[in-house]
Amino acid sequence: MNTPLLITMGDAAGVGPEIVAAAFRRGEADGCVVVGDPAVLRRAGAGMVAVIDSPADLAEVPPGCLPVLVPPALPEGLAALPWGRVDARAGAAAAACIEEAVRRVRAGEASALVTAPIHKEALAAAGVPFPGHTEMLQALAADGGELPPVRMMLANEELRVVLVTIHVALRQAIELVTHDAVLRTLRIAHAAAAAWGQRAPRIAVAGLNPHAGEGGLFGREEIEIIAPAIEAARAEGIDAQGPFPPDTVFMRARRGAFDLVVAMTHDHGLIPVKYLGVEHGVNVTLGLPFVRTSPDHGTAFDIAGQGRADPASLVAAIRWARAALAARGG
Repeated sequence: MNTPLLITMGDAAGVGPEIVAAAFRRGEADGCVVVGDPAVLRRAGAGMVAVIDSPADLAEVPPGCLPVLVPPALPEGLAALPWGRVDARAGAAAAACIEEAVRRVRAGEASALVTAPIHKEALAAAGVPFPGHTEMLQALAADGGELPPVRMMLANEELRVVLVTIHVALRQAIELVTHDAVLRTLRIAHAAAAAWGQRAPRIAVAGLNPHAGEGGLFGREEIEIIAPAIEAARAEGIDAQGPFPPDTVFMRARRGAFDLVVAMTHDHGLIPVKYLGVEHGVNVTLGLPFVRTSPDHGTAFDIAGQGRADPASLVAAIRWARAALAARGG
């Protein structure tokens, strides 16, 4: 029997537990196990919950029960936290769920990881030294102290965008756009596409500056950093093109001119994808030694606990994870 997918419950005060519960109620998370707090999931509408000791116990879970693995050192009283508020206990719980899920996946007990949304302020309040999922997963995947090179990709049916920089201030992000960072992003994007069955992806590279620098009039990063990195990637057999103006390259990719877009900064790349609808977007971490996907929205504190959260993006993340495993032969 194939090993199950693991789903972390996310921030206990956000919509993560609600969308997880909804996905199970609708039968769209069969074959998955949740890593989280049973009481939080019941509060979120999960109904019957079966606590299990290992993903292998999924076969013994009665029909209609949501299978839950409870990580060690989970803070108490999570189900009593107010909805929609930052709380250090929720941040600590979210981190504990991620750590346990990664441990299980890396031990071969589960096939992939799907993460529900966490809140960065809650993580920080709990003393977790990572600004988000991507950085935390990178650290947990390190072997011998060496961090694997990872990148964030946001994808839907119309666009796939890979980022050179992510959760840093914009001023710092500009400094992090280096020749090596762009080249490594192109390598990671190319290898990831091959892993999901696309052997020769056409990769467009968005510039950093307006009009991709306009020949140096609006900045020289395209001339001195980005274009040389593209040439280096092409010398390695990667079909990378650009740099193109960021305000038009996403439209060209959406119309079929390219398979992937590499963007320099977080908002440059994610706004176009999210504008097309968060209900179908998926966040994928490229470069990890396991498959990890997530919804492309956050904790939505403004609607948490109201029964309004839509599980569509979580369901899309589950489907993407399964498709990625199938492409790998897993």
